[in-house]
Amino acid sequence: MRAQPVASHFIDGAYVEDTTGAPILCTYAATGEDIARLHEATPPLIEAAMAAAARAQIAWAALRPVERGRVLHKAAEIIRARNRELSELETLDTGKPLQETLVADASSGADALEYFAGFAATVTGQTVPVGGGDFVYTLREPLGVCVGIGAWNYPTQIACWKAAPALAFGNAMVFKPSEVTPLCALKIAEILIEAGAPPGLFNVVQGRGAVGGALVTDPRTAKVSLTGSVPTGRKVYAAAAEGIRNVTMELGGKSPLIVFDDASLEDAVGAAMLGNFYSSGQICSNGTRVFVQKGIKARFLDRLKARTEAIVIGEPLDEATQFGPMITADHLDKVMGYVERGLAEGATLLTGGARLNRPGTYMQPTVFADVTDTMTIAREEIFGPVMAVLDFETEDEAIRRANATEFGLAAGVFTADLARAHRVAARVEAGTCWINAYNLTPVEAPFGGSKLSGVGRENGHAALEYYTQVKSVYVGTGPVDSPY
Repeated sequence: MRAQPVASHFIDGAYVEDTTGAPILCTYAATGEDIARLHEATPPLIEAAMAAAARAQIAWAALRPVERGRVLHKAAEIIRARNRELSELETLDTGKPLQETLVADASSGADALEYFAGFAATVTGQTVPVGGGDFVYTLREPLGVCVGIGAWNYPTQIACWKAAPALAFGNAMVFKPSEVTPLCALKIAEILIEAGAPPGLFNVVQGRGAVGGALVTDPRTAKVSLTGSVPTGRKVYAAAAEGIRNVTMELGGKSPLIVFDDASLEDAVGAAMLGNFYSSGQICSNGTRVFVQKGIKARFLDRLKARTEAIVIGEPLDEATQFGPMITADHLDKVMGYVERGLAEGATLLTGGARLNRPGTYMQPTVFADVTDTMTIAREEIFGPVMAVLDFETEDEAIRRANATEFGLAAGVFTADLARAHRVAARVEAGTCWINAYNLTPVEAPFGGSKLSGVGRENGHAALEYYTQVKSVYVGTGPVDSPY
């Protein structure tokens, strides 16, 4: 097993194992081989992780923010120095091409740690005069122990996106990766200790839903941050609400990408491909409903077909590979089921649509044209490389149809008319919008969704609101005015 970690869990600054926990097999999607065997966290390990986090958080919060920032800066430096090693592990863990992971995974995690390291020392309160010489000042305080629950598509990035603001602002974290991709978060925990974080500050426990449920409902948990599906989000939100816990959730999407007649054709086609085929389409914010104005539709489809069929499919560890396998055989079956639904409901298969006859869980990048709003492939999140192209005539029509969904994670617009671009961005119901770009998520910018796509925001200055609480302190400077 070529990616076997030292142990399944990282608790209180060290690797820990308990083989009585249910087994978790990590499978390399490109070949179907099992590359690591881990075990679910048992109740004693969950208790150890929560206790370690609660203990470490008190001393960590008492440090000067600049001292916390130094640890996160150091961790970012270590990640960048080991980018290739971490990227190769991410590729083994997820099946994503190394061409992607080298630039989009560990490096974006380092960006998050670096950004929040600098942010930590700038956090201040306010002074509020209330008359008569009295005043109120406010303090930003950490929440305490935060629980992070990760998704399988970006295991390194998600671990860092959650850990960086939590730790920068004085919290501790217990992180549960997806059981499908259990390897990468362990390395982040190891690196944080190497960078000087105290034992117990960032713990990793493996497991499925029951482990996540135990973490969410633990009385020491002050906040839960989830990246996952809407069904999982409903369960986590309800469980957290029982204890009146803070929650941020980044869930699914069925995001629209609107292409107007005057858009740069090559740029719009490239963005549509990035928004559907990067990471084999397994990205929550993907623009899987591509609305193309009728005047440009024929040319758009011609270029889209040609460029899609030129995508290099192959072994993910080969840097020439642009498109890798689906995460699991079950997920491949699910996505192929949507392809069958698209055909059955009358969509035109422009290209792709087939499994590949090779080891691993591969399918062709797939494009459907002549899709209507009521078709299943236009309504449900597929989470695979299946693009639905719809056509439209007017701006108002495009916006109305783009908003006709229960999701609201992201949206994109391509046009040379910047006034129109801003109008559309203002009217689409989505937490994150792009103009003449797609799926760029710098750590400086808040990221998150509306409607069923989530609650709260990650990254940027907005993260401060979700990992701290405000305390108001009233200072009286004169005699107490009492009627008694």
